[in-house]
Amino acid sequence: MLVRIRGAWFVAVGVVVAVVATALLLVTRAGADTDRCTRFRDAADDRAGLVTGVGADLLVIGDSYSVGLGVGAAESWPTRLPGRVRVGGFSGSGFSRGASPCGDVSYAARAARDLPESEIVVVEGGLNDFDQPAAAVEDGFERLLARLDDRRVLVVGPAPAPERAAAVPAVDALLADLAREHGVGYLSMAEADLPYLDDGLHLTVEGHRQFGDLVAGALSTARQPGR
Repeated sequence: MLVRIRGAWFVAVGVVVAVVATALLLVTRAGADTDRCTRFRDAADDRAGLVTGVGADLLVIGDSYSVGLGVGAAESWPTRLPGRVRVGGFSGSGFSRGASPCGDVSYAARAARDLPESEIVVVEGGLNDFDQPAAAVEDGFERLLARLDDRRVLVVGPAPAPERAAAVPAVDALLADLAREHGVGYLSMAEADLPYLDDGLHLTVEGHRQFGDLVAGALSTARQPGR
């Protein structure tokens, strides 16, 4: 009886230890996500404060590429675009609500909160939608276009970053189909040969230059939804 009681007690202790360890891990992860989201929000605010160029207003909505994560805002690809360029970027975000762990920072949600006047809107992304259901991406795409119905739109698809290259063709094809269905411009980056940082995900300074120049060359294809 004594051995059995001790055995039962040790099993109970093992369960308690496992539960506590799991709870600590979840708290640690939550704290890490909170810190990361705070950094992302600060970077988004900093990037929004940097307006470059002169001429017609142009708005970029995008992810970490538009913010310039890894190289700095002043080196980010939107600085290569003509016109007076503003950027509404948020690292880790995408078309779908579930792309980011930082709440609903999807493109449509951010456009609904703060959409400055601009003749052309460049929407860059998809790389963070790599693991999201197609229906979620489609829903986000349509919600965004509902906010942009009187503007010319160019959607720029995901670059084939080595870390997510396997998922890029499917996301690229989905976004191309949605752009065609809704009558807006689309620029595929799926075949772009760009240099990346050591993380295999973000662009180098030269990568941003090349990316921005490709987008600048495609601005003439921007169209109003349904036109």
